[in-house]
Amino acid sequence: MNLSYWEQKEWLSNIDFTIVGSGIVGLCTAVFLKQRFPNSKIVVLERGILPQGASTKNAGFACFGSLSELIDDMEAHSADEVLELLKKRVEGLKLLRQLLGDDQIGYQAHGGYELFLKKDLELYNSCIDQMNAINSMLTPVFKENVFSLYTNKFNFNGVLPNYLYNKIEGQIDTGKMMQSLLLKAQSLGVLILNGVNVDSFQEANNTVHIKTNQFEFESSQMVIATNGFSNKLLELDLKPARAQVLVTKPINALHIKGTFHFDRGYYYFRNINNRILFGGGRNLDFANETTTAMATTSLIQSDLETILKTIILPNTKIEIEQKWSGIMGIGHHKTPIVRQYSNRVFIGVRMGGMGIALGAAVAKAIANLVP
Repeated sequence: MNLSYWEQKEWLSNIDFTIVGSGIVGLCTAVFLKQRFPNSKIVVLERGILPQGASTKNAGFACFGSLSELIDDMEAHSADEVLELLKKRVEGLKLLRQLLGDDQIGYQAHGGYELFLKKDLELYNSCIDQMNAINSMLTPVFKENVFSLYTNKFNFNGVLPNYLYNKIEGQIDTGKMMQSLLLKAQSLGVLILNGVNVDSFQEANNTVHIKTNQFEFESSQMVIATNGFSNKLLELDLKPARAQVLVTKPINALHIKGTFHFDRGYYYFRNINNRILFGGGRNLDFANETTTAMATTSLIQSDLETILKTIILPNTKIEIEQKWSGIMGIGHHKTPIVRQYSNRVFIGVRMGGMGIALGAAVAKAIANLVP
């Protein structure tokens, strides 16, 4: 890129913080750093024209984990670790709502439901057996029982008569949330450069030399917040996980309201503007869904459409309007990686599919790490 004197001077000189990634974590980090260091110059680099990854591609669930997901977490983590991670998710959601305001993120508290297909009777019984114990574990956080039984009032087909209900769960408008976050950062003087992909970086004594596909420049400090794409820059316990989504055209007299999960959270759907947004199915093809390719596949999209038409909205005329995918960051552990990577480089990655819940809390932790 052939930069002018003016461009170099205004955009790429005397930079205090460079943040890689303009998703939830990256932009929130910029905002919190501006609050700590009001006179700092902060530049955010984004590889896409719009924020890539999962921040603008997700389903907009303001959740912290279904009962079956929390039980699954207990198999790989201690009870204390699961509780601490849940606290971070709850803290992150609260922080995001405080930072932007419920109206600006389209927050609605319709509650959340976990469904169980008839073939998943064993999983259902396991959840029921452990529900009271999990509720007791979560009582110090919520001061009330979180999970309870609920009858099949939405008339889904092929599911067990009872759901698990979580009245605390909500939903947001992902587009409004990210637009509000962009405007918030810009209003504080944060510079956001799109279409800039970081190829490499090299830390020297007093600076970080950053090489991109457009230009090279120096920054006093750098934060990497690219989640599922971060293994291109760093060696971490982290790999990409693609999530595919579809949304219907408007449906007359749509009676479904809330957020819904089934099959241990691998499938999820919700109402949005008289439509159904439905995503998941990664468990059908783990190998090929461990990718950063922003694409959809006939295998998973066909599965989503079949479930939509036979289980979620049987005997209803449905037309699909859009399909897309987003890239999450996962690892052997669900706890986010938030740490100082080197003297002048900090990282906040591995949201584990919970970026909405964790993003603001991770960003706050990064901003507080910076000396």
